[in-house]
Amino acid sequence: MRNPTRHLQTALAGLTLLLAACDQPLPAWNAGKLVVIVPESAQDAEAAFERELAQLFAGQLSTTLEMVPLQHDQIRPALRLHKAHLAAAALRSEPGDSALRFGPAYQTVREQVVCNRDIKLPKILSNLADKKWAVSVESSQEIALREAREKSPNLNCQVRNDAVAKDLLREVDEGSLDCTVVNELQLADARNYYANLTVAFDIGSPSILAWAFPMDADPELLQEAQIFFARIRQDGTLNRLLDRYFGHSGRLKPTDAASFIAKANMVLPDYRTLFEEAADLTGFDWRLLAALAYQESQWNPLATSFTNVRGMMMLTEDTADRMKVKNRLDARESIIAGAKYLALLREQMPERIPEPDRTWMALAAYNQGFGHLEDARILTERAKLNPDSWADIKKWMPLLNRPDYYNTLKHGYARGGEAVILVESIRSYYDMLKRLAPGTVGTDPENPPEETNYQLLEPLKKLLNYWPESFSIPPI
Repeated sequence: MRNPTRHLQTALAGLTLLLAACDQPLPAWNAGKLVVIVPESAQDAEAAFERELAQLFAGQLSTTLEMVPLQHDQIRPALRLHKAHLAAAALRSEPGDSALRFGPAYQTVREQVVCNRDIKLPKILSNLADKKWAVSVESSQEIALREAREKSPNLNCQVRNDAVAKDLLREVDEGSLDCTVVNELQLADARNYYANLTVAFDIGSPSILAWAFPMDADPELLQEAQIFFARIRQDGTLNRLLDRYFGHSGRLKPTDAASFIAKANMVLPDYRTLFEEAADLTGFDWRLLAALAYQESQWNPLATSFTNVRGMMMLTEDTADRMKVKNRLDARESIIAGAKYLALLREQMPERIPEPDRTWMALAAYNQGFGHLEDARILTERAKLNPDSWADIKKWMPLLNRPDYYNTLKHGYARGGEAVILVESIRSYYDMLKRLAPGTVGTDPENPPEETNYQLLEPLKKLLNYWPESFSIPPI
């Protein structure tokens, strides 16, 4: 079910902010404060991505940042009324917009009609005439729909101001809606939770996303935005942020995601205190350690592979000896040793490598060994990419299984592609656990202590509301 109270609270909060600003002229952006409209935090990765971009931009301007979270339908009126200097809110850039100006494009995404897989799928726009479907008001999806409607002007669609994309996708999964329209990144994330979604077809042209400014925005501020995006595109910051927030989305098959959620409900509670103990000892977020253990053994303390790696964290004999493990099949010993070994790998890396990249690299080294990770970094550097960026390394690590590459490196052959899949899967499981199990012990590499975590962590029951009644939901 939707949460109308939450949407009402968000709308009232945004309205309050706008009304409070009515009697106060917007200060000049170069007078010490930059006011930026951002998406409400319920939009998860989109919101966190835009907020981090806004923080970086304010840093470039050497000014303080005031972020105003608003829903889609409030953003354009607020900009027209000069209640903010700009909107960092993943808006669809429309060249013919007579009310707003747009900064440089930083992302292009397809807009897709997504339906419940149990219905007869529409193949073209006119097939939606007899379907119950909806889009979020003033979203990029509604704008794409307006474009598509030029070919089908009589097509009816609900336009909702009480739901964002993930709410509509949940309703489609449950069957209260037949279809909705979302972009490909929103769908990729939702597929980790909802198994009953399928793409019918793309709608309209892809959305070119950009920041929006009032039509009479200060040309100097627009120029600063041009400089900002040119810089972060050139130095790799934009690519790293896109990978950080969206790069691992959609890595899991629906059946894998469903199995993970079920085991998070039924198995993980038995081991949570052990992961928290390991987190206290190493500083990792316990949910990251749990995600690693699930990828390794599916939380089976007795797991054994044909290569004789064993236990919850699938330790080799050499690693177990190094970490002074007496019994690899003891869950506590395995979890603590695996966490300490991961910390050791992370500490071996050059200090200049930032988080979360150094954690993702440590996970790759956990799978293939530190030497093979270093070889992958060498390949990345040879390609004139950044050897300190996981987003760049993961493009080259799979080539460690090719003789024309590994014969030029110190540590030889490795199943580098396996390491990349492992890391990206762990990132997906970790992201799911951050929603399924709010609260943390240890440090989230994606949100170190000096940063603010804007991620919305959903209650477990809300995310599992499509499971049969027979599934009990104890608190994790």
